[in-house]
Order: sequence, then C-alpha cells, then structure tokens
Amino acid sequence: MSNFEHLLDQYEPMISAVIRQLNIYRDFEQFRQAGRIALWQAWARFDSDKGDFTPYAHRSIRGAMLDEMKRENRFAGNNVHMEDEHLELLLEEIRIPQVYWPDSLAETIEQLKLEERQLLHWLFVDQLPQSECASRIGITVAGVKKRRERILVKLRKEVVR
Repeated sequence: MSNFEHLLDQYEPMISAVIRQLNIYRDFEQFRQAGRIALWQAWARFDSDKGDFTPYAHRSIRGAMLDEMKRENRFAGNNVHMEDEHLELLLEEIRIPQVYWPDSLAETIEQLKLEERQLLHWLFVDQLPQSECASRIGITVAGVKKRRERILVKLRKEVVR
C-alpha cells in the first residue's frame, strides 16, 4: 500500500489540474476523492504492456470526475433544496381549501340518512376508492355505485328546486 501512497502524492497535482480543467467550483473534496479512487482503480488495473501509466491515470481521473458531475446533475435535476419557510408556504398552497356549500345544498345533505352522508364523505372528501367504501359498508362495488347514483339524484333534485 505504501507504493500507492507514494503514487498518490505524485498525482495529487494532476487531480487538482483536472478539477480546474473541468471548471469544478464547489464540492472540491468530493471530486478530489473521486479522483483518488479513480487513480487507485487505474493503479490496480494498469498493464504496463499496454502503454504508459500517466495518460491512463489522467483519463481515469477525468472520466471518474465526469461521472461524478453527471451524478450530481442528475440528483440536482430531481431534487430541490428548500428552506423551511419556503416549504411551509408551499404546503399551505397545496392544502385543500375549506369547502363552503351553498345553504340549499348543505340543508339537502343534512336531510340525507347518516349512511348516505358517510358514503358521500368517503367518496368525495376522503376520496376513497369505491372498493374501499364497499368493504367498509359490507356490500359490493356495484352496490356502492348504485347508492352513489341514488344520492346524487336526490341532491340534484333538491338543489334544482
């Protein structure tokens, strides 16, 4: 391992030069470490019969740093860092506003049976799938569909009056 430590001391300036060539202006240590790892991999895989080590090491270091840049860009494209204040504002905008029904609709809903109001709440407020409502009530999905249609017909008749 001491051979690699000596080699690393020799090639540290090359790693710094590649960082400058690629115009890397942040996270220097992360890229420096990627360069060191690439140098170690190049040292472990190098075959002296195929040529000189220096150009091979340079290509390996540069390639590893480019890969790291791609990884960083992909991550930055998919993730956005937000401060707590911005996150709270965004969450406030996303929240579903309170729904205020016209008086006639509210009165009509109050006239429905408890089971009918509960089904409306599950379907339209909680936005549960009909299959979930059916399992809660203990009937088939077709039964939930029929009840939903009957309730909506009642509501339309009362609101239109």
